[in-house]
Amino acid sequence: MRHVIDQAAAWQRSGTRFAMATVVRTWGSSPHGPGASMLVSEGGRVVGSVSAGCVEAAVCAIAEDVLAGAAPVLERWGIGDEDAFAVGLTCGGTIEVLVREVGANVPLGRIAADVTAGVPVALVTPVDGGGWLVVGGGGVSGSLGDPSADRAGALAAEGMLGRGANGLVAGGDGAIDGGATCAPERELLVQSFTSRPRLLIFGAAEVARPLADVGATLGYRVTVCDARPAFVTDERFPRADDVVAERPDRWFRAHEDLVDAATAVCVLSHDPRFDVPVLALALRSRAGYVGAMGSRRTHEDRMARLRTAGATDAELARLRSPIGLDLGGRGPEETAVSILAEIVAARRGGTTLPLTLRTGPVHAT
Repeated sequence: MRHVIDQAAAWQRSGTRFAMATVVRTWGSSPHGPGASMLVSEGGRVVGSVSAGCVEAAVCAIAEDVLAGAAPVLERWGIGDEDAFAVGLTCGGTIEVLVREVGANVPLGRIAADVTAGVPVALVTPVDGGGWLVVGGGGVSGSLGDPSADRAGALAAEGMLGRGANGLVAGGDGAIDGGATCAPERELLVQSFTSRPRLLIFGAAEVARPLADVGATLGYRVTVCDARPAFVTDERFPRADDVVAERPDRWFRAHEDLVDAATAVCVLSHDPRFDVPVLALALRSRAGYVGAMGSRRTHEDRMARLRTAGATDAELARLRSPIGLDLGGRGPEETAVSILAEIVAARRGGTTLPLTLRTGPVHAT
């Protein structure tokens, strides 16, 4: 969503009118979950996606009507509908998409700035198109039309923002995150914009270069850290957000408050002087993924050193080493793919099995 909100803010600054289409609900197999968005400008330019290309043409047609003055449209496409085959949605699922114009009064610049700064922020817009709220680090701004609706919308947004969730809620529903309100029922779309997950790469080995590049493509905030200044340069890692010449354990200890369950830690140094201290810290941290590169002999030696350093059996069980999935690949680029494939599977709960060996929907619901 970051590139979508950045483009939306840029079009707003330039005075370009545009419609935003957002997935609000899905059933069965669908390529994108709630929150996935696509922009359609008045000149016909498209940015983002709400499906795997299945319904984009139909969404563009609706967006043109909305920009011509039509009311916001909540449209559903599913495999059981004749229209689904007409637009190409043959993947077996159902998606519901809200298409509405985002006016010049919505502070998209603030949202984009918060996202860049890593500050969680949510945009609340009613399905009927009346008003908006922005809820985040800068407080609550905007209005949905009356104070009761504003309180309900802010309460819903705060609850969903804490989970990084997107979708429709019923404004005025007393069950929303336990908050009682007397606002009338009204469907509200909550879009959460949270900070990018972190990919921490310790050791500027050759595989670190494509790992940083592909990690950035997948939306990670990438940090590359190595104690050798000659190896950590902006020229070697042009797509990394942070390139740091420092002992990995010192950097990790100083920035441990940034590490959360969405953080992936990859230790590529091959040197126990550097990898054991940072791994000991990472395995005790909240990081959702901790992996280390090396042969099986290196792994056994590393495990012994970590035990000596005080790592518990539970902590050692978290270590993914040798790092990556067995793709049979060779070279830095294919090794980077295997590492990121394992990271994605760990984060999303994937089985790592070929889809041909599985039954049921392709996409988890």
